[in-house]
Amino acid sequence: MLVATVVCLSLLLGVGVALVVGYSAAAQKANAAADLVALSGASAQATGEGACRGAARAAQANAVRLSGCRVVGDLLEFAVAVEVEVSVPHALPGLPDHLVARATAGRTAPDPPG
Repeated sequence: MLVATVVCLSLLLGVGVALVVGYSAAAQKANAAADLVALSGASAQATGEGACRGAARAAQANAVRLSGCRVVGDLLEFAVAVEVEVSVPHALPGLPDHLVARATAGRTAPDPPG
């Protein structure tokens, strides 16, 4: 009986650790992707392509969903604010199945999209 209890508790602990690691990895991916997408949007804006078009291209290339994009400023001084969503693998019912991250890039600091 004691062995069965220890085995069950070990399995529960393992599942809990796997969930925490999964959410942590998804959060890191979301933050890194948001930074990259914002920088890509700012680069695209500077070259005349259009910030949100460049951000969408970067989001697609990095397998994240661009859920918000906004440009403020003028042609010389501007900022691109983006919001991306990343799916969480093996999310449990009642817990979020995606995480959201925001980032800005450019010469000014706008409010986040939303």
